[in-house]
Amino acid sequence: MASPLDRLQRVPQLTLLFWVVKLLSTGVGETTSDYFVKTLDPVPVVLVAAVLFAICFVIQFTARRYVPWRYWLFVCMVAVFGTMVADVTHIVIGVPYLLSTIAFAAVLVVIFIVWRITEGTVSVHSVTTGRRELFYWATVLATFALGTAVGDLTATTFTLGYLGSGIVFAILIAMPGIAYRFHLPATIAFWWAYVLTRPLGASFADWLAVDHSRGGLALGTLPISAAGAALIIAGVAVMQTRQRRLQRLTASTSEVS
Repeated sequence: MASPLDRLQRVPQLTLLFWVVKLLSTGVGETTSDYFVKTLDPVPVVLVAAVLFAICFVIQFTARRYVPWRYWLFVCMVAVFGTMVADVTHIVIGVPYLLSTIAFAAVLVVIFIVWRITEGTVSVHSVTTGRRELFYWATVLATFALGTAVGDLTATTFTLGYLGSGIVFAILIAMPGIAYRFHLPATIAFWWAYVLTRPLGASFADWLAVDHSRGGLALGTLPISAAGAALIIAGVAVMQTRQRRLQRLTASTSEVS
């Protein structure tokens, strides 16, 4: 039987700030991965990233409940590592973006199917046990890898460019919100939007960072990563403050009752 700690919510509420920080994390993941993979030898870089990924996973998973700084630290590491996996698949192994997009999409579908069969739901609101959290993070990692491949596919293979891709994904990410008003199930709407945050944030981050010859503003991957990281830290600080206030309020209410 699950303990009371196991039943605590392990992921954040879906507020506007959640989506803003999520989008920022996708952009930071893209530009940070590009900086290290294209500046250094990509194979050892990915190996180091895998170790950091494992460390951040332990930090998050041992929390037993949602703690903003732990959660978002791992999200950012997932963003970097998931991007590296997709980039190395293309750069080092030579897998075309279309093929990697299909492969990562298949992986994501399999995770959803197994999660649904095992737990009876894939709702983010049901992530209150360790096993469901494992399914959740497997899904998140797959969405980052898929989103990276899709973004590169539209920008390069389909020649839309980074700005053009960003505009397309901005339109696509608005669709689940509209469809939800016409009774699209909330879980489908959430994961639809969640998958699209990756190529949306990454496309605009690339557009800001890459040089003019690639259709960008040439601001550089490192400055964009630093600016994005600063905004994420500010957002997480706000979440951490709100979480502490909520915990104090909950504790006060429990004492009164």
